[in-house]
Amino acid sequence: MGFLDRFVPKSSARPAPVRSPLPREEQPVVEPAVAPDAPVQLPTPETAVPAPLPASSGGSAPATPPAAIAGGVLTRLKDAREALALKDRARAMAIYEEVLAVAGDRADVLVTISGDLGAKGHTREIIEFIAPRYDAQRHGPATGINLLQAYLAIRDPESAQHVLDLLFALKRPELEQRLFGFSNVVADMMLLGPDGVAAAAVPAGDTPAGGAPDSQQVRKVELASISKPIWYYGLENVGGLLPTKGNKLRRVAFGQLAVLGLEDIEGMVKRPEEELGRLSRGIPLWLAETLFFSANWTAIAAVATVRREQYGLFTAEWTPENIRQLVETTEGGFDYVFTGALRQKHADYEMVLHLWEVKKFRVRKTFSVHWTPGTADRVLAEFYEQWRTFMELKACPADQGLAYSVPPGVRDYIEALGASLTLFLVEKQVLPPAQAVVPAELVARLGAGAAQSDFASLLALSLIARARRLALPGFETLPALATTPMVEQARQALSL
Repeated sequence: MGFLDRFVPKSSARPAPVRSPLPREEQPVVEPAVAPDAPVQLPTPETAVPAPLPASSGGSAPATPPAAIAGGVLTRLKDAREALALKDRARAMAIYEEVLAVAGDRADVLVTISGDLGAKGHTREIIEFIAPRYDAQRHGPATGINLLQAYLAIRDPESAQHVLDLLFALKRPELEQRLFGFSNVVADMMLLGPDGVAAAAVPAGDTPAGGAPDSQQVRKVELASISKPIWYYGLENVGGLLPTKGNKLRRVAFGQLAVLGLEDIEGMVKRPEEELGRLSRGIPLWLAETLFFSANWTAIAAVATVRREQYGLFTAEWTPENIRQLVETTEGGFDYVFTGALRQKHADYEMVLHLWEVKKFRVRKTFSVHWTPGTADRVLAEFYEQWRTFMELKACPADQGLAYSVPPGVRDYIEALGASLTLFLVEKQVLPPAQAVVPAELVARLGAGAAQSDFASLLALSLIARARRLALPGFETLPALATTPMVEQARQALSL
């Protein structure tokens, strides 16, 4: 059983949202719109936007007279769903206002509206329409869970706790496990700031780089998008490394993985480089670079930085709202987005990945992987083959670029991708020099297998070149490298 299963029990039917911002394997309309471990401030249920008033009470009259809707509520809800599918948000919202004016106390209406909105990532609208009307006793738990997940998605733990208390008060034994999962998420979220990303606090009396006291600073989280293999930057003049691809490609983004179950969040964030952080960034980089060598995909990896001072650390998976923001702020958008989470307990590691279909805002596929230090390379290679088959990757023509293959020491390769990213961002002044810390033993592990793989050799070369430019100690010698023309050209291009 995957570690996310304790938050959202499996449903008998279809996938839906995911946890820790992401939903899991249930479909909204009768279930959540966002995710159980979702963490992102909105009014509480008591102070949320009031329901529209009937015309006789002095409010705005519905666009369609109540009598005209009374016998066709379900038809109008279907019309609103179709408007959402066409991205006609204004029309959908107008229909919901009409329906709620005459049937706003019906449980089936509230659960349908909250589910349809959640399925399209409109979490704030769930709060606007549902919060003022929701009564747990009359409307039942399904709508309450949708509303709870909406508050989690916008990272408003106080309002989420209020709804959670209402759901616990129903005393429904079949919901207890799930509600306790939500309770844990709310507790974790209380430790974080409004952006839901852990960042080291500035000590009292200190002044951050911007000059204003920390109490006046808004913690700004930015996403750095990496659109090429991280080792390729600096090798642009080496011909034949990357394939030439057409324009009709499916587009996918890989979000930085959340790290769950942390006990010392502040301590972990303050450390410039550590294993789980490297893995949380390295795995998206690895999968994204794989797709760059596929003829039918193009991909980016997105990682978080905070105030250009340090990495952001997600302690909960991305929410549908996070995904929607990424899609809407990227030219051309994406067809799919991968999100996920890592957890380490002693020597055991678990990873869950969710593939989101953007058009329908639902989870198409979930991968769950478990490894130990002794099984990491084998398990990750097996996962890769399953993932590759599911994604239906098509090889590029043999005369166009390298043919992608997984390095034998894939676990070390992934972690080295994360370390190389750090040096790259320090060079670009996205991160400060203090973050440029690469463990010597990681470099040694990567170098030990570099001769067996063009890709491991290229990564080792680019990492060492960056470390030397940053005057880091311990990078004076090169490891044994693959003896291929591409690797030799790369070595010469980097003057190593």
